[in-house]
Amino acid sequence: MSIYQWETGMSAYALRTAVALAAGAALCLSAPLASASDRDTPVQGVKISSAANAATRAIAEKEPLAAIAAATVCGTGYELYNAEPLPDLNTRQGTLFTYDNGGLGPGNSECAILDNNTASAKWMKIQLCENKATSPRCDVDQGNYSDYAGPVFMNNCPTVTALMKTTSGSSSYIINAVRGSFCD
Repeated sequence: MSIYQWETGMSAYALRTAVALAAGAALCLSAPLASASDRDTPVQGVKISSAANAATRAIAEKEPLAAIAAATVCGTGYELYNAEPLPDLNTRQGTLFTYDNGGLGPGNSECAILDNNTASAKWMKIQLCENKATSPRCDVDQGNYSDYAGPVFMNNCPTVTALMKTTSGSSSYIINAVRGSFCD
């Protein structure tokens, strides 16, 4: 079950996870925001980067539990930078969530997750590569996933690649997206 499906369906696992996330979100909402995140605007408990666009903010407002769950996978200190339905809003098969640690420039660390919004396992790949012309470092997660691929982490203004196919041997992609560089 994807993060998106989890938000809208309540299996036993999803219910336990929802309770845990709600408790975590309540703690986040009751604690004062640190000065490092003063430039950010929380949306229903999700810390949003000031660099996030209006479409990302709209997804966080519409699907706060999905955005919180993806942020939880990245770990503490990350803020939603980008949320994008893929391949597009009308034929959404996955959601690319990108989070940053609130830093600026090359020292900023990014986290990316590709959420599976289909009803079945797909071959998925999420990759973050530093923005260098020669020999960039990359963090990759790929395999057959019914929930999500990732998280992957990288600094140095990375680019993100999000891929999804029916199977690893398939020649056609459901999702084939490259985004970035993520650098404020």
